[in-house]
Amino acid sequence: MKAVLIREPGDASVLELGEVPQPAPGEGEVLIDVAAAGVNRADIAQREGHYAPPPGAPAWLGLEVSGVVAEVDAGVDGFSPGDRVCALLGGGGYAERVVVPAGQVLPVPASIDLVEAAGLAEVVATVWSNVFLLADLRAGETLLVHGGSSGIGTMAVQLGRAFGARVAVTARSAVKLEACRELGAEILIDYTKDDFVHRITDETGGADVILDVVGGDYLNRNARALNVNGRIANISSLAGRQANLDLGALMMKRGTIRSTSLRARPAVEKAEIIASVHENVWPLIENGTVRPVIGARYPLAQASEAHRLMESSGHVGKILLVV
Repeated sequence: MKAVLIREPGDASVLELGEVPQPAPGEGEVLIDVAAAGVNRADIAQREGHYAPPPGAPAWLGLEVSGVVAEVDAGVDGFSPGDRVCALLGGGGYAERVVVPAGQVLPVPASIDLVEAAGLAEVVATVWSNVFLLADLRAGETLLVHGGSSGIGTMAVQLGRAFGARVAVTARSAVKLEACRELGAEILIDYTKDDFVHRITDETGGADVILDVVGGDYLNRNARALNVNGRIANISSLAGRQANLDLGALMMKRGTIRSTSLRARPAVEKAEIIASVHENVWPLIENGTVRPVIGARYPLAQASEAHRLMESSGHVGKILLVV
């Protein structure tokens, strides 16, 4: 079967379409004919040689897909050949087929386009596990989302609003901020012009939860932007992995920081997250309250172009590779 391979670590030009062995489902697994795969920042890090796939995962890229079930292991309940599904992967989504533990598979609601469903699993699982399960965002609190127009950001805005929070976002242009406003964000901060610490503290007294994809020198600024008993959920480090933290600022807010990675978690933990997503978030997707926001689609053979768009940050929402 065809898959997008990394010729050698490097820029987007190292991606090429090649042949790999057909996968077959093992114990407790589902084989999916892929309709589309979501593109994520982690894919770029892996392409550059900075983020190896977890043990047992395919060497090629792809952390989420949508498609149709082709085959299931005899011990799997709940899925049958022909079912429309989307799935959270450890890798291997940039391909025509993929196998995945059944606990990481979700049914695609009838109201959702099958290709667009490729933009759901990773962002929903990431936002739900970090903002709600770990940071415990509650109705009436303020959620600050850095990179509000990204795939993660657009989902965080929608879920924050759906569960009764007031949502603030940072983004770098009026177009991106307007997209966030249309999704329900109330406080719109252009980080190229405004200091988010001053804006969020002036307008709300501080954020109760901050979803941070930046890391680096944002860490201290996030601490200062917190409300008392505020929580920082860090899921990426676009500005760097190293930072100096003013513990005094964090102590004054009685704040906490949790930094997590979804990909490296054991399958049992991923299954628990997906089960919680199915119970708590899927009804909102089924009734249209929450939807995938798709910024661009490329054919699988144009994965290099998709990566270049991701690196330029010129999109709003998810970038998909269509098989």
